[in-house]
Parts: sequence; structure tokens; C-alpha cells
Amino acid sequence: MSFVTRRKPVEAEARSEGSHHLKQTLSWPHLVALGVGAIIGTGIYTLIGVGAGQAWPAVILSFAIAGGVCALAALCYAEMATMMPQAGSAYTYSYAGMGELIGWIIGWSLILEYTVVCSTVAVGWSGYAQGFLVNHGWGLPQALAAGPWGEPAGLINLPAVFITLAVTGMLLVGTRESATVNFYLVIFKVVALAAFVALTLPGFDASHFHPFMPYGFNGHVDPDGTKRGVMAAAAVIFFAFYGFDAISTAAEEAKNPSRDLTIGIVGSMLACAAIYMLVAAAALGASPFNVFAKSGEPLAFILREMRHPMAAVLIAAAAVIALPTVIMAFMFGQSRVFFAMSRDGLLPTRLSAVNARGVPAPVTILTGLAAAAMAGFLPLKFIAEVANAGTLAAFIATAVAMMVLRRQRPEIARPFRTPIWWLVGPLAVAGCLYLFWSLAEVTKWMFLAWNVIGVFVYLLYGRTRSRLATA
Repeated sequence: MSFVTRRKPVEAEARSEGSHHLKQTLSWPHLVALGVGAIIGTGIYTLIGVGAGQAWPAVILSFAIAGGVCALAALCYAEMATMMPQAGSAYTYSYAGMGELIGWIIGWSLILEYTVVCSTVAVGWSGYAQGFLVNHGWGLPQALAAGPWGEPAGLINLPAVFITLAVTGMLLVGTRESATVNFYLVIFKVVALAAFVALTLPGFDASHFHPFMPYGFNGHVDPDGTKRGVMAAAAVIFFAFYGFDAISTAAEEAKNPSRDLTIGIVGSMLACAAIYMLVAAAALGASPFNVFAKSGEPLAFILREMRHPMAAVLIAAAAVIALPTVIMAFMFGQSRVFFAMSRDGLLPTRLSAVNARGVPAPVTILTGLAAAAMAGFLPLKFIAEVANAGTLAAFIATAVAMMVLRRQRPEIARPFRTPIWWLVGPLAVAGCLYLFWSLAEVTKWMFLAWNVIGVFVYLLYGRTRSRLATA
């Protein structure tokens, strides 16, 4: 059987493989919290400012478009996750639906996505942490609060490195323990956003929405080299909505996959879409977009401008305390994808070893170190866009795998079935392709370069060491 076409079995594998076994410890509240924790984070706390700089008030349309594309992809994920309750997410689905080579490419893209997301959120967390410290007279020197390509530049983003390594340590304690901590931090984060909306709505000014779409709908590059437009902002803000795919990486650890995964994926997506639209509308109504777009902590900045200094301190504190839940969710997801690829033989199998607490420790540590290094030196917008490229590829692959298996394996039990799959699937693919096209050119080239390297790694190592190759 050709390495291009050999496929992972769709039927769930036995969940006991000695030291390569993940424990079933998570129920649906843990999974919903994992999804909400992953989705609500840097996207609304920080990237709302980046998006406003690209689309002005029309950034609210960017949120709606990105959220709609993610909702379509979430329906595809829910079907695949409940049908194949195995670790690996889109990697596993594309491996089963389209063959080993495509599966490898998607898995390699997910490694990029999750690691870079952890770094992006860590940089966003650093902005709020530094603002919080400065307001109390404890701010770090600029050289230690930003990387060499930050604005303004420094030497290393020390807070970002610190939080990444701290979350890594938390994940090593245990899956259920870290999920429980995540659950309570997510509640705290949602309450803080509700307070932001309550404080800013009384000062809502409709004039802040005019002119509404000065840069137009399609993404384009301005003379200053900045890509602007509704779709350009949506391609970046897309980062704000994904996170539900991290739930699918926990499929093998769910107590009741057929029920818990559906509730986790669809429930977290719907809840976060509603929260995002409320917060974005409140922020735009409370402050001129071209003012808060310049801040690294836009929500706290808006509250300070509205003369709510204590609330600004609290929203900054909420970000400082709760944004690590996003790092935790994506680092959890990355380690599970890496674990699945290693267990399948495409990466060294020793990396999929699980410790006594049920944690794949080697890949968790490796992910933490790589994410910390990126967070310490790279700027927020750049790494956010690179992460989006990997995610869009994974979403496209999941939608295609869902459609392929509907045709080729219609007899398989599907606890959750994507409604109108023949329409939802193509729309998800088309939406993701459009967002991918709207990314900056350098992002596309970096994504291509990453996957060229990945194909070479696969041909040199995974092609001959795959479990299917030796079966």
C-alpha cells in the first residue's frame, strides 16, 4: 500500500497501549471550559485593537465573518470527533479520510498552529501584565518587556516566557487537575467581560461607527505596506474564534465521547460567538476605534478613558489571571496531536510516553520550550497570522475528511451528524480558503516553507517508520 494513500482505521482503537495510553478523566463541563478557555482570550482582549486598525468600525463585520466560518467548521469537527474519539484532531481525521501523507501535512501544520498560538497569547498576556505592573509602579524595563521586533522593541519579552513555562508546569501536574483549574479561571474571565459590557454600554456613541468601512471589504495592501479591509481583519481576527478544535484533541480522554464532545464543541462555539459580538460592539461604541487600536491592552484602555480606573485595573487583572487558560488549552491540544503522531510512528515513539499522572510529558515539555522561545522574541500580529494559516489548513482538511467519509463509509455510526453536510462542508472549505487568501503574503510563504520542511521530515523518517508501514 502506497504511503500516500494508506489510511488510519476509522474504527476507534483500543485505549490501552501501555505507556502510550491516555486516561479518560474529562466530562462535558471540562470540555466546554476547555473550549471557552481557548476561544475567549487574546482575540477579544488584544486582537480587537489590531483588527480595528485594519478595518476601522467594520471590524465588527470581521468578527461576524470569522465566527461564521468557524461555526461551519465546528459542525464538521463535531461529527468527526464523535465518530473517531481518538487523540489527534484534524490530523487523525485527515489520516483516516485522505491518507497518510495528507494526514502528516495537517499534523505538521497543527504543530505550527498550536505552538504559535501559545506564543501569541503569551505575548498578549505580557501586554496586560506589563500594563498592570506599570499602573502599580512595578513595570519592567522595556528591554525585558518586548522582543527585538516588538513595537517598541526590546531584548526579550520576559513576562511572555514566564507565563508559557508556568502553564507548562501546570499541565505536567495532571490532565484533570489542570482542567479543573481551567474551569474556574474561565468563569472568572467571562464575569470580567460581562462587567466590561455593563460599564461601557451606558457611554455608547453611535458616531464612532462612521465612517463604517473606509478601507472596503476585500483585503488590500495600502501604500504604507499594511494590509487593510474587512477580510484582512477577519483573517487575523479568525484567531479570536478558533479553539474549539482543541476540544477534539481531548477526544480520547472524554468519559462519554459521543455526548461530551458534541456539547463541548458546539456549545463553546455558540457561547463565545455571543460574548464576542457583545464585547466588540460595546468597545466600538465606547471609544473611537483609531484610539484604542493603538493600545496593547485595548479593553483596559477604554475603561481608563471612560474614567473607570478601578474597573480598568480589574479587567487587566482578569486578563493577567485568565489569559493563561488559552495557553493551557492550546498547549494541551498540541501535546495531544504530537502524542498521536508519535504513537502512529510518524515521529519518535518515545515522545508519546505518558507519565503516572496520565500526561504525555516529553511532548508537553518540548511544546512549552518552543512556545516560550517564540513568545520571547516575536511580535503579536506576526505570530497570530502564522497561527491562522495552520488552523485554516486543519479546518479545510476536517471538512473534506467529513465529506469523503460520508461518501466512502456511510455505514459508520455517527453520534453527531453535520446538518446539511453537502452544503456545510463546501461552505466551510470555501470560507477558510477565502480567509487564507486574505492573509499577508509573507504568512502564506512561511506556511509553505514550514510544510516543505515537513514533507522532507516525513520522507526521511515517518514514511518508513509509520505503524501502517510496518504492519
